[in-house]
Amino acid sequence: MMAKPQEITLAFSGASGAPYGWRLLQVLLAQGIKVHLLVSSAARVVFATEHDIKLPAAPDKCTDMLQQHFACAPELLKVYGKDDWFSPVASGSAAPKQMVICPCSTGTVSAIACGASDNLIERAADVVIKEAGQLILVPRESPLSAIHLENLLKLAKLGVTIMPAAPGFYHQPKQISDLVDFMVARILDHLKLPHQLTQRWGYGNSGQTGEQD
Repeated sequence: MMAKPQEITLAFSGASGAPYGWRLLQVLLAQGIKVHLLVSSAARVVFATEHDIKLPAAPDKCTDMLQQHFACAPELLKVYGKDDWFSPVASGSAAPKQMVICPCSTGTVSAIACGASDNLIERAADVVIKEAGQLILVPRESPLSAIHLENLLKLAKLGVTIMPAAPGFYHQPKQISDLVDFMVARILDHLKLPHQLTQRWGYGNSGQTGEQD
């Protein structure tokens, strides 16, 4: 009997950073992780602008498109609409215990921080928090206002992992995809998933100059 695949809720909201979310989805599916995907209307605009990818508004059409693009087994990926309250991610009795919002807009951060639950992304995040699961937010905003910082701090105190889209450079990136993989690798680390996307600090670093502070 085959083991049930690990499940993760992944959401794309309307912040800049579409390549991060796209690459994360690709890697999760390649590892055989079942993904419950939520896409906001603003995220579709961002993906079309930043990644030249037009995600269909209809969940079923979006599911079909992504399954074909990633050549994944049908059971590994399903897209849900913003008002699909009967989806598994809307209930604590069925939702995966892990969720990532990547990229995560500050508007989404605000809604989650106050428990708005006005759409499925917000409700799914609320469920993960109340069920003491793992929620990772990847915000991409600059500069951050006091409002943004207060909302992020509130969520961090609740156990939410705040992982700004701020890639490092110690792996000496040569192209944009290296920076994208750096962030995706950090997300995978926190999800306890294996990867070889980027070089870890202290393993083969060659940037030492001999200078000391």
